[in-house]
Amino acid sequence: MTKKKASSGGTFRKFIVAMVIILIIALGFTGLNYYLKYFGPNVTGQREYLYIHTGATFNDVFDTIKKDGIVKDSTTFYWSAQNMNYINRVKPGRYRLHEGMSNRKLINMLASGTQEPVTLSFHNLRLKEQFAGFVSKKIEPDSTAILRLLDSDAYVKQFGFTTDDVYTMFLPNTYQLYWNTSPEKFFKRMYANYQKFWTPERRQKAVNINLSPVQVSILASIVDGEALHDDEMPVIAGLYLNRLKKGMKLESDPTIIFAENDFSIHRVLTRYLSINSPYNTYLHTGLPPGPIMMPSVNAVNAVLDYQKNDYIYMCAKEDFSGYHNFATNLAEHRVNAHKYQEALNQRNIKR
Repeated sequence: MTKKKASSGGTFRKFIVAMVIILIIALGFTGLNYYLKYFGPNVTGQREYLYIHTGATFNDVFDTIKKDGIVKDSTTFYWSAQNMNYINRVKPGRYRLHEGMSNRKLINMLASGTQEPVTLSFHNLRLKEQFAGFVSKKIEPDSTAILRLLDSDAYVKQFGFTTDDVYTMFLPNTYQLYWNTSPEKFFKRMYANYQKFWTPERRQKAVNINLSPVQVSILASIVDGEALHDDEMPVIAGLYLNRLKKGMKLESDPTIIFAENDFSIHRVLTRYLSINSPYNTYLHTGLPPGPIMMPSVNAVNAVLDYQKNDYIYMCAKEDFSGYHNFATNLAEHRVNAHKYQEALNQRNIKR
């Protein structure tokens, strides 16, 4: 009898031990499975960035992740996203991916909206259309959305611009901004930079030459169009300010090229000078209604810190160095112009 009790007691103990071992193994497996789902490496590194568009749903994000092979196991990503309530916390943006990221780290980044900003650098873009196209390659809004604001009288008026001169608001520089920046936020960011650039000191310099900041930038765009070398900009600025003070037409060739909308022209012929355009400074006195290109900061500063001189004529040098011959009278200018025209003829440059 005693032996039977001892035997049954030993069997029970063995059963309990076996159950404990099974439970430990099950818990260990569950823990490992939990760890792999949340903390195990899952991002493949096939894509450098994940772009989530404004208005995207979780299903949109999940479809992109599967289509682009962003994770090894999309099922565990989906499970993790549900458990971390990411489904209701989708935020648009441009997110930097790192190979081996876990589901938990990836989802935390996406849910918190921790995106990497884009770097936007622009300069010397001639037309608003070019500018809108260039910017749209860097941020989410398309060129049409940006152009719509550039061409909206009501919208640009709030910043103190017209659709003709609003281009002067965009100062060439390098900017950091988020990929999903809206067109409106982009404009406000550019305007804030414009306001920061136009310090009281710069504004006073503009007053001293009887120009507004916008007019300074319009003149700077012409200086930029004329000058191949920055060190010549203050001289050219001084010349054009002389013509403005005297009430003379600016007679700037780059404005004719802009009016013709043909930037392949190398030789402005007499027949171009009668084009019917407010940008034709051979026909109209004073500044054109807007810039002929995005003026550089150097050109703006050259107008504000212009060289005081008596020049009223200029012509490209016949050595094609990019510099100019300057003159204080028409007779001297005609000599310089003749030399340049002869040089053009020798090189068979007809237009």
